[in-house]
Amino acid sequence: MYQLDEKIWFWALLVIPVVVLFFLLLQFWRYKAQKKFADSTLLQKLSPNRSVFKGVLKIIVLSLAFLCLAIALVNPKIGTKLETVKREGVDIVFAIDVSKSMLAEDIAPNRLEKSKQLVTQIINNLASDRIGIIAYAGRAIPQLPITTDYASAKMFLQSMNTDMLSSQGTAINEAIKLATTYFDDDEQTNRVLIIISDGEDHSEQAAAVAEQASEEGIRIFTIGVGDIKGGPIPIKKDGTVLNYKKDSQGETVITKLNEETLQNIAEEANGAYINGKNTKDVVESIHEILNAMDKTEFESKQFADFKDQFQWFLGFGIFFLFIDIFLLERKTEWLKKLNLFNENL
Repeated sequence: MYQLDEKIWFWALLVIPVVVLFFLLLQFWRYKAQKKFADSTLLQKLSPNRSVFKGVLKIIVLSLAFLCLAIALVNPKIGTKLETVKREGVDIVFAIDVSKSMLAEDIAPNRLEKSKQLVTQIINNLASDRIGIIAYAGRAIPQLPITTDYASAKMFLQSMNTDMLSSQGTAINEAIKLATTYFDDDEQTNRVLIIISDGEDHSEQAAAVAEQASEEGIRIFTIGVGDIKGGPIPIKKDGTVLNYKKDSQGETVITKLNEETLQNIAEEANGAYINGKNTKDVVESIHEILNAMDKTEFESKQFADFKDQFQWFLGFGIFFLFIDIFLLERKTEWLKKLNLFNENL
């Protein structure tokens, strides 16, 4: 397990392409200037020890130095001590709709991004609960198993998009079935499934599957994202809207928030439906629901002691800088014998 203290210093890596660009421009300028001065045969006689390879090698070494120094500034840490911690909490699985209808912008910035914001804020408000993540459209796929690693959960969450699944639709029943496999039967924890969707379910089995999940002790809460008036589904390229999704008759498809479907699912599984328009209200509602539940004690392993590793990268950075300083651009005797890149021809 590792941690990164100052991630902002990764921006320092932009120095590397800038240096490479200046090197290429310098080489181009030098080539043009030398070509005006003399032809290649005469230049070879005038400067027989000139080496293109050594110049490239110097820029590679300098880039490695900047890379190591930037990582040193980020200060990576490695966990050195793993310990078992007893916690009390609830097991929560988030099932997030990633179908194309979630691209509709009837709620800012769009339904999917709003869903990510809601889940992120809910996670930020948790204390010691365990969480898991599922993505679903025409089928459901696991994203993150039950864990207490909230940082990883947010990372997986941000990477979710509507291209994750080729099969389209909104098979909420598949998400519920997959969620039932997330919970450990050996640990009788309180089990919560939170479904975030626009409710455009193309399967009629969702309510029945929700009832079965309730019999297994899973409470389902649904959060609706979107507007009941609906909106078109934009087709974008490089952030620019090219067109809107159309049906087989050439009419623009209008996708609407289907609250009734989400309400029925929640009712069948002893849960509740929450409109996702106001983030603060959603977070407070989920917080109150979880606080009202009995907490179950469970064990989790986590790294408790992290040690700085910046000194290794600082050392390598300084080492590469020294090499770059003393590395000459002219050929050396051993390099002449190697004849790299056929430079003697």
